[in-house]
Amino acid sequence: MSPWESYQMQHSRRTFLGRTSAGMGTLALGALLQPSLFAAGASDADSVPQWNGVVQPLHFPPKCKRVIHLCMAGGASHLETLDYKPKLAELDGQPMPKSFTDGQQIAQLQGQRDKLKCLGPTHAFQKFGESGQQISSILPHIGSIADDICIINSMQTDQINHDPAHTLMNTGTSIPGRPSMGSWLLYGLGSDSQDLPGYVVMTSVGGGQSQPIASRQWHSGFLPSQFQGVEFRSKGDPVLYVNSPGGVALKQQREVIDAVQQLNRLGNEKFHDPEIATRISQYELAFKMQTSVPDLMNIAGEPKHILEMYGTEGGDGSFASNCLLARRLAERGVRFIQLYHRGWDHHGDIKNGAAVTAKLVDQGSAALVKDLKQRGMLDDTLIIWGGEFGRTPMAQGTGRDHHIKAFSTWLAGGGIQGGITYGASDELGYAAVDKITHVNDLHATMLAQFGIDHEKLTYRFQGRDFRLTDVHGHVVQDILV
Repeated sequence: MSPWESYQMQHSRRTFLGRTSAGMGTLALGALLQPSLFAAGASDADSVPQWNGVVQPLHFPPKCKRVIHLCMAGGASHLETLDYKPKLAELDGQPMPKSFTDGQQIAQLQGQRDKLKCLGPTHAFQKFGESGQQISSILPHIGSIADDICIINSMQTDQINHDPAHTLMNTGTSIPGRPSMGSWLLYGLGSDSQDLPGYVVMTSVGGGQSQPIASRQWHSGFLPSQFQGVEFRSKGDPVLYVNSPGGVALKQQREVIDAVQQLNRLGNEKFHDPEIATRISQYELAFKMQTSVPDLMNIAGEPKHILEMYGTEGGDGSFASNCLLARRLAERGVRFIQLYHRGWDHHGDIKNGAAVTAKLVDQGSAALVKDLKQRGMLDDTLIIWGGEFGRTPMAQGTGRDHHIKAFSTWLAGGGIQGGITYGASDELGYAAVDKITHVNDLHATMLAQFGIDHEKLTYRFQGRDFRLTDVHGHVVQDILV
């Protein structure tokens, strides 16, 4: 047995941690970000530098620094929210013209093609702001920011079921295992935060069927795992084991981590394993999070009028509370923030369901835009609001089925024009017909606002250069400032 093998048996990291009073807490803390691989070529275990991204210099001048993605999971109906269709209202209850549906992909309604009937918008629309944008009456708070948002009514996707549609929205393809858009952004640019993850995810629920969201939606795929998203719990402790164990002072915790890091470095000197270098980096971030996370969650200093604007006291697990935390994360340099609200899947009783779900997300969404604007942060923060697909203009009983040919989203800040509606669907809201915008186009436009050419941000894997937009995508120039 070699001296190193003997040393390993007697002084392994597991043995060391097991004999340390704070061992299990430190182990859990070190595993928070599930480290695997660091950047390609990382080998110096004594000093793992802050990742500053591979796009150096930027391809063109950037317009924003961060993204907040407000994901309306389940497929928010464009016909109940952002796409006004008076003709559909006229045809309510009448047979759906076959010229729209013949030969088209339909989800659960596919066996009822001869019985399809139009379902008119279940809520009135009205004009908001000086721009006069048409927005549903169930979104009055979003209506109040009509002049700050760009509504895209010509979105399309390729996937008609929830999980693959989420995968496409997050990764640019329906093939599992590809990096999420937040991971691509971190890989390209790095993070501005020194003591928080660069990619944070939070979820809330309510108002309709709560489709599950798999954690692989914010995974780094074949990119180094340093770039994957970290889920914060929206109620209670946002990160488990972030606090020191009882009776263990921060100084003792520091000593334990220093000792573990020394063992890690000994291992790296022997094996030159980039996974060890990543672990060293993530232990340091996890230690810093012991201070930064409690500070993030302490909203005692937030003025009363801010809490009232969001409609939350904070820490209640609501979408509004998560929106407030998103602003605080943005202030602290987090690059990509993703808020899922699981409650937009309305196959039945869409009239009541859409109203309930809208009430849960409307105020927080608008408050986030207003709050960032008054702090001078909206100009360099890109907000994306929307689901993975839309809903059918045909009735599914009292609800609507999944729909991929047309849906709506809105963008704000980050160099996007406010007060405009871009693109259009046909008179029944079935298919996008003007300025069609695919999910890949949304990704290309997002990267462009960060100064990145989406065709040049690539990663070589299994003999091929991959990118977020795959072999598709174009920048939607008409919506840019």
